[in-house]
Amino acid sequence: MPILKIMEIQERIALKAHELFLKYGIRSVSMDEIATQLGISKKTIYQFYADKDALVDSVIDIVVNENASECCMQKETSDNPVQEIFVAMEMVRDMLRTMNPIIVYDLEKYHPAAHKKLNDHKNKFLYRQITENLEKGIAMQLYRPDINIEIIAKFRLASVFLLFSPDIFPPGRHDLSTVMEEVTIHFLYGIATPKGQKLILKYQQQRQKGQI
Repeated sequence: MPILKIMEIQERIALKAHELFLKYGIRSVSMDEIATQLGISKKTIYQFYADKDALVDSVIDIVVNENASECCMQKETSDNPVQEIFVAMEMVRDMLRTMNPIIVYDLEKYHPAAHKKLNDHKNKFLYRQITENLEKGIAMQLYRPDINIEIIAKFRLASVFLLFSPDIFPPGRHDLSTVMEEVTIHFLYGIATPKGQKLILKYQQQRQKGQI
């Protein structure tokens, strides 16, 4: 079989698994179901992925790469750090519409290697993105100069991932998009200067009009 054809089949399997995992969680989706959805045999999947762990690992690669690409694009296209956070909030809101939050719990409990890969992305790449946002915001006088960047960056990172904690936000109890917005606005007002607060109000108004 040509190499390109092999890569195409492998990618189709990973993308379908990604779609199903996001919708239903990881544990509840079997290899049989993925094969049925693709119209192929389970044996074909095992030709490309030794087991479910390997497939989940491939899916996490997709998630990490997409997130890194979107974050870089947000930084390049935003006028300032406040707008960058509002654009990121919209990205997360869109993601939450199609994502079952149980996926993070499933990763941690049943696929520790893939969970570690996601954690490494969070603690290195995302932490660096937040740190750079804070540094730029201070330089532009949008954020208070007295904030401790390391502490605030870690706080921001932890608060975002609290969304996926079923103990704190049980499934169906809260709309996670609303939680994200509340947490983000609270975070921004906590670090913003009066100049930054004007931008927060501006982007809140634009967001209500669907302009972000």
